[in-house]
Formats: sequence, structure tokens, C-alpha cells
Amino acid sequence: MSRKVKAKVICQEGHCAAGHEVGDEVIFDFDTNEIKGKICLHALYSVLPKVYALAHGADVAYAETEQGKKVARHACPDGYNPLILELERIN
Repeated sequence: MSRKVKAKVICQEGHCAAGHEVGDEVIFDFDTNEIKGKICLHALYSVLPKVYALAHGADVAYAETEQGKKVARHACPDGYNPLILELERIN
């Protein structure tokens, strides 16, 4: 089983100080211990437990996309400038 998780920005309102925009993607690869893409420390620290759980096979609060994929959603802790990440296991 691959241990990769993709985090994609699906919603961003206000001004993100880190410059995140809808469509940005980050790949967490636990097989190579790499993070590909950019993510601010606030979002990283808050999302990492869910990413780690997904990478190791856990089922976490899934939503379903229009394409029928199961994903998890995660909100950045900046309540004044909301950003939503969609998390998905990938091969």
C-alpha cells in the first residue's frame, strides 16, 4: 500500500498570508519522507495528524466528491481567512 496523501486547497477566503490559492496541492510521501509543494506552518501543524492517519490506513471523517472519491476535509486554523484542504490517499 502506498503511503502518499494529497492535500488540495478547495476553498480560500480573505487574504492568506502564505499565499495559498484554490488548486494548490501538496503531496505528503511517507515512503520517501518528502513533502512536495508548499504549505504554511500553521496549516501543516494542524493537518499533519489527519495526513499521518490517512497515510497509515485509518478512516477519518470522509466526504464524497462529485467524482465519487472518498476524501477528508480539513480547515486551516486561521478563522479570519478560512482555507479548506481536501485530503486524499493516492498511489
